[in-house]
Amino acid sequence: MTKKIAFKTLGCRLNQYETDALASRFHSGSYKIVDFDDQADVYVVNTCTVTHQSDQKSRQNIHAARKTGKDSIVVVTGCMANHYKESLLENPAITYVVDNERKTSIYSIIESHFRGEAADPEGFDKDLFSYESASRTFHTRSMIKIQDGCDNFCTFCIIPKVRGRAGSRPATEILNNIAEVLRYGFREIVLTGVNIGRYDDNGLKFEQLVSKILDLPGDFRLRISSIEPDGFTDRFFELFHHPKLTPHLHLCLQSGSEDILLRMRRMYTAKQFREMAEKLRKLYPNFNLTTDIIVGFPGETEEDFNKTVEMARMLEFSHIHTFKYSVREGTRASRMTEHIPEKVKNHRSELIRNISDENKRAYYSRMIGKRQRLLIERVGSDHISRGYGENYIPVRLKAKGQEKNTFVDVVLTGIHEGREPSVDAVLLP
Repeated sequence: MTKKIAFKTLGCRLNQYETDALASRFHSGSYKIVDFDDQADVYVVNTCTVTHQSDQKSRQNIHAARKTGKDSIVVVTGCMANHYKESLLENPAITYVVDNERKTSIYSIIESHFRGEAADPEGFDKDLFSYESASRTFHTRSMIKIQDGCDNFCTFCIIPKVRGRAGSRPATEILNNIAEVLRYGFREIVLTGVNIGRYDDNGLKFEQLVSKILDLPGDFRLRISSIEPDGFTDRFFELFHHPKLTPHLHLCLQSGSEDILLRMRRMYTAKQFREMAEKLRKLYPNFNLTTDIIVGFPGETEEDFNKTVEMARMLEFSHIHTFKYSVREGTRASRMTEHIPEKVKNHRSELIRNISDENKRAYYSRMIGKRQRLLIERVGSDHISRGYGENYIPVRLKAKGQEKNTFVDVVLTGIHEGREPSVDAVLLP
């Protein structure tokens, strides 16, 4: 009898990539993938631990899996499995705790379990990159893992502890992986990792890897996921002239204050960040920049925060992923003094979110009348197709006869107000 398996993914695109690859492996192994709310034989919770809220959501999903499947296997993996391994091993709701280094072995662990064999995750080899190419995923885009771990050790961040030191996947494996998913029919490739800008395969750097990917044959486009703003060269900026490389970057600012960036131990200055953003906009006037900002970092004065506000407005980020600083035990920031009251953090967070909303509508308005190549991700019964243009603008197209996972050329016509604003479009003749 075919066994059923359900997945829940929390956190970053790297986790999403790893879940996609695991789900594809189980599918090819004759398991049926079902919704996480459905009854299943196996539940895999791919956790995040970057904030206390992430921990809470992870625990809630572990509890939900056990409640739905009282006799099912519950596998907990991801960064929380590394951070809280000992306490998770003592949780009777969990069958297996699999750390990030052994996540690739989850299929083998489950198969061993059903054969009645010993399935101790610690008995499997560590391997960060041996995921098979995902032929079936939960997304229209195909995420490709190129790197894992981080050596930056920002004072607020737990990731080096739970993901380990930086390591890069061999370029030949990446190129083969991309060629394979293109044969599967994917049209958008998203490069992901923990600190992808520091990619280094025996001297082959990130910009060289991107150049090799762009040279691959096929009708596809390449998107770069969240990236740290350090180590860029003029050659990297020039790559965006290539029609396959999307004119969008999620560059992680965190703060517009030089003093706070130093306390965070970031690898760039606010001045350098601003110069990078201005260079991109000079080369590509419609370039879309999005970012992360942390408010309420220990010692953040009103003057520091106002510098972040000024930067957020000046650089016109079309989306700002806003975090309120929260203490993570085991980081240097947790030992800092001058922690900011929660009420102040809430106020600052709301201000940044409001700026983000204003910037988003202003950017979308400037793009009205411009052409976009829309990748259709969903087609509704109302004949409204939805997806993203190359500038990472969410687009609504009302036109009959459209198909999922196809490119169409459109002109943007106006902002559509919904729970999140998007942009209406019409087909080009």
